[in-house]
Amino acid sequence: MPTPIHQVDAFADAPFEGNPAAVCFPPAGASDAWLARVAREMNLSETAFLWPERDAWRLRWLTPEVEVDLCGHATLAAAHVLFERGEAGVLAFETRSGRLLARRAGDAIALDFPARPLAPAAAPAGLFAALGAEGECLQSRDDFVVVLDAEEAVRGLAPDFRALRATPARGVAVTARASTPGFDFVSRFFAPGAGIDEDPVTGSAHCALGPYWAGVLGRTALRARQLSRRGGTVELDVRGPRVELRGRAFTVLRGELLGD
Repeated sequence: MPTPIHQVDAFADAPFEGNPAAVCFPPAGASDAWLARVAREMNLSETAFLWPERDAWRLRWLTPEVEVDLCGHATLAAAHVLFERGEAGVLAFETRSGRLLARRAGDAIALDFPARPLAPAAAPAGLFAALGAEGECLQSRDDFVVVLDAEEAVRGLAPDFRALRATPARGVAVTARASTPGFDFVSRFFAPGAGIDEDPVTGSAHCALGPYWAGVLGRTALRARQLSRRGGTVELDVRGPRVELRGRAFTVLRGELLGD
């Protein structure tokens, strides 16, 4: 039987912005190898796979190369598709990172995610050279974060992705206080080791960036802009061990997978 699949632009202000994710409802009994083949076929930074599981939805996220523990934009995309299909109320997802919740918030969707605090870290060998910039180095559970002095420094980065692939982490976020009116901080995210040279908008990275900038700026409600070529907006509310991420999503494609 054909398998339903959707493509959704997440953390976007309009279609064809933000981060595109595929959302797939796999057939019962689909193998891990099948999920991996579909993720490679879609060739997006993430493909979300979900199916009903007791009182929730089982949700898994795969890049074209690896399965990841947490993904914000593909969760936002999955929630968007479920709401379009008629689901109501608060959605619960069972994931590698525990139970995650999603709800409508006006014309956006709010995600309840775990915070991922940052700690000072020594920059791994070659990191600053690969980025072409130096700054304060921090580390979360999954990623390194480099804090630069200015938004324009973040915007102007041209990393050596081949060299950056050697970084011993899922990825590297680079961030600075925003100078663009209406935003509190900006970032970019690079994960060539996971098959993604630059991720357009990275919700999971904001689980670390949000608490960091909340501490720096002295407030918990923040608005962030990821400065990829596509660009994307993330609104945050830092709540101790949890972070609420809010963003808009737009379905740009619906179809069926015909391969087995």
